[in-house]
Formats: sequence, structure tokens, C-alpha cells
Amino acid sequence: MAPPTTRRSGFSRRAQYGVFTGYVLAGSGALVGAILLGISLVHPSAFAGLRSSASDVTEPVAQATAAGRTERQGLIETVSAYIAAGSKNAELRQELKIARVRLAEARAIRVENDRLKAMLGLVNEDPHPIATARLIGSTASSTRRFAYISAGREQGVLPGMPVRSPTGLVGRVFEAGRHSARVLLLTDSESMVPVRRSTDNVVAFAEGRADGTLRLRLINLGINPIKTGDVFVTSGAGGLFRPGIAVAVVSRTTRDGGIARVLSDPIATSFVVVDPVWHVEAAKLLAAPSPGPTTPAKRAKPKSVPVPTAPAAPAPAPAAQ
Repeated sequence: MAPPTTRRSGFSRRAQYGVFTGYVLAGSGALVGAILLGISLVHPSAFAGLRSSASDVTEPVAQATAAGRTERQGLIETVSAYIAAGSKNAELRQELKIARVRLAEARAIRVENDRLKAMLGLVNEDPHPIATARLIGSTASSTRRFAYISAGREQGVLPGMPVRSPTGLVGRVFEAGRHSARVLLLTDSESMVPVRRSTDNVVAFAEGRADGTLRLRLINLGINPIKTGDVFVTSGAGGLFRPGIAVAVVSRTTRDGGIARVLSDPIATSFVVVDPVWHVEAAKLLAAPSPGPTTPAKRAKPKSVPVPTAPAAPAPAPAAQ
């Protein structure tokens, strides 16, 4: 026999009343909800006060819940950051190393740009240099002080021509090959350059000491006027070096002069220029006619005065027969 389709709760009246009450409450709730929904659709602002009151009542609970949620998130982030701190520190250290390398490269590029700009200024000077060359070597282990440049006779370089860098005089060409030349540095023991103090006319000779320094010997002996820190430049005497080229700065004084440090250090020099010998330019200046020359009067050639001669002696009379 099949079970009935409907099941009764039993013969207990309490159970029957409970089921009936549940149905009534569910229907009443659905009816009240429908009524409230209709009112909210027709007048949306009708329950604004109730909503505000409900928000005010639940605000402390919501604030406590939000604070707890924030603290919980902060704790989770702190723990996760502590766990990942090792890898992040390693990444930051690597980035710092790379940044330091890039900074050093940028500084080197800036210094090289400044050096090239100074070299460009040398090339554009008047009189124009004979050649621009790279300093390709030096004799650091020898008792003599020589350097080698990448320019020779094919570029117009000849022995005796001055060689200088953007910071000052380097030396002069000692021997010239076809595509290279040997330069006698200022610090060589056989080098001697006439110099003067840049602020006045205190003249001296700069002699190489073969140890990287120069000895300044005063021409006029007496009270030594040289002081530490004085800068000496070429004087132009002798006609080899153009006047006004920086040579050295005094590091200490002696009884008859001082010991100076070369301003143009060959170790820190990459490019140099070869200048023409200065006495050629000086000869051109001296040979140029001065404005409005006065022609001196020609000296009259003295007339020759005849010198009187003594009368001839009379011939002797013939002897008597």
C-alpha cells in the first residue's frame, strides 16, 4: 500500500498550532515585506530616518569590526614583509651596487667631456697647432723622462716643437718619426725651460730633476721672492715656447729658487697638441713693417780728393867729352 501524499504532524494540537502559527507568521512577514517594498519604491526617502538610526546604533560595532580588520591586515602584512625581507634586502643591495657603477660611469663621462672641450679649445687657438695626437706611452722605468705621441713628420711634427695639454706644457719634440714622435718631458734632467712668475716678471729657469718635479733657479740672485703656491709660466725667452703657457706650481722654496710640481702630469694626460716653434712667429712679427715708416736719407758718397804728387827729379846732365 502506497504512503499518503500529505503527512500530518500528528494528533497533538500543540504541534498543529505551531505549524499553523508558522504559516501565519511567514505569510504576515511576506505581506509586510511586500508593503515595505512598495512604499520604498513609491517614496524612496520614507525610511531615511530609520536607516540613519540603524546606522547610528550599529556604528560602534562596525568601527570595532573595521579596527580589528585593519589590525589583522597590518599583522598579516608585517609577517609577510618579515618573511620577504631577506630577498628584498638582497635586491636593494644589488640595485645599490648597479647605481654606484652608473654614477661612477656618469662622472667619468663628465670628466671626459670636460677634457675634450678643453682640447677643442686648444685646437681652436691662434696660432693653430700643428697636430693633435694621443699620448701613447712613456719611459717610467728609465732615468730619462720621455713620452711618445701618435703624430710624426707626416703630420708636420718636427724636433723642437712644443707639446702641451689643456693643463699646461708637457715638453718638446725630441725625435720625430714618420707617424710617431718622442717627446722630452719637462721633468727630464736635460730639460730646461725659461719661465716667469704669472703675477710679475720674476724670471727663472725650470730644470728637470728626473723625479717628477722641477727645480726653479732664479736668474737674479739675492733675496728669494718665490713663495709656496706661486704659478710659473713660459716667458718666451729663447724663442722656443710661446709665452704664457702654464708650467708648474711651487711646492717648497730653496735658497736660490724653489721646487715646483708640474701642472700637466703626463700620467693624467690622454691627448696633446703640438705647437709651432714660437721664434718663427716672433720673426714674422719683427719682419712686419711698422705703420708709417720714415725712410732715412741716403748718405752722400764722399768725393775722392786727388792727392798731389811730388815733382819729378831733373834728369842728370850728360858727362863732358
